[in-house]
Amino acid sequence: MKVIDPEQTRRAMAFQLWMDAPNPMVTFFKTLDVTPLVKMSGRKNLKFNMLLDYCIGKAASGIEEFYTLPVGRQLLQYDSIAVNTIVKNRQGEVSSCDILFTDDLAAFNRDYLQYTAQVAESCENRDLTDSMVIGTSAIIQVELDGAVGMNSGIYNNPFIIWGRYKRKLFRYDLTISFQFHHIQMDGAHGGRFLANLQDAINSMK
Repeated sequence: MKVIDPEQTRRAMAFQLWMDAPNPMVTFFKTLDVTPLVKMSGRKNLKFNMLLDYCIGKAASGIEEFYTLPVGRQLLQYDSIAVNTIVKNRQGEVSSCDILFTDDLAAFNRDYLQYTAQVAESCENRDLTDSMVIGTSAIIQVELDGAVGMNSGIYNNPFIIWGRYKRKLFRYDLTISFQFHHIQMDGAHGGRFLANLQDAINSMK
């Protein structure tokens, strides 16, 4: 991770336009066909949320803009991407757990199971400060039509929220919200990420 000069990047104009904006966050809503994940989860005894986190990392890893992030009044560049998941800990509260993305699904699954278990037991967050982290929150108790994250002015990372998937005859749909900082990317990049995400889901066998 390093500080870079925004003027030497493709985000120079966005940095000028949105650095002092009162609300620089953009939120997209998208309904995904998650049937391949539901079937793979049951067939291979893998957690649905782990599979979705993996697909999120895979979809983001091919987009250059995901590797930069405005932090404070600086633009940071990262070499890696991590996906955050919220864990219910042994005290009945929630803790945060970052999982470094790797294209190797078996390795990602091992890390996911190991570190979420550690966080649940220790009740301590696992933060990967050297990676660009995509936040997630799964509200699986309810089918959500949409959710908008907060604009804290501190946490500018991309953030994805979803609820329980919905069964539609022979398929399963999941509506997600995807929030991102306008300095990090434009709407076209966000749209490409969502298309990549559906492609990554479709590729799961």
